[in-house]
Amino acid sequence: QVQLVESGGGLVQAGGSLTLSCAASGSAFQINAMGWYRRAPGKQRELVATITRGRRTKYLDAVQGRFTISRENAQNTVYLQMNSLKPEDTAVYYCKAERYANYPGPDYWGQGTQVTVSS
Repeated sequence: QVQLVESGGGLVQAGGSLTLSCAASGSAFQINAMGWYRRAPGKQRELVATITRGRRTKYLDAVQGRFTISRENAQNTVYLQMNSLKPEDTAVYYCKAERYANYPGPDYWGQGTQVTVSS
């Protein structure tokens, strides 16, 4: 089992910055990619950014150039640096940890952290 603990959400004005962090504990050796997803009110959950153990990254087009995902493998922690925040970035942000293929089972999710951007 893997536990994910998120932190760093909050209220910020448009144009401001926030950094989210997600720490994995337990059987973290099962984990390859980690990432952040978000769900805005009335919308479906969407991928924001992911990063593999080899630090290959992928971003949602809407956050490209404003958000940066990074990872500390030794601490099994992933970060999301969010700059130039916009009101449309308001959502609950969820950390996700994906298993290596040789550890079958469902992916792991954090409890979510609220990010609110005021205009």
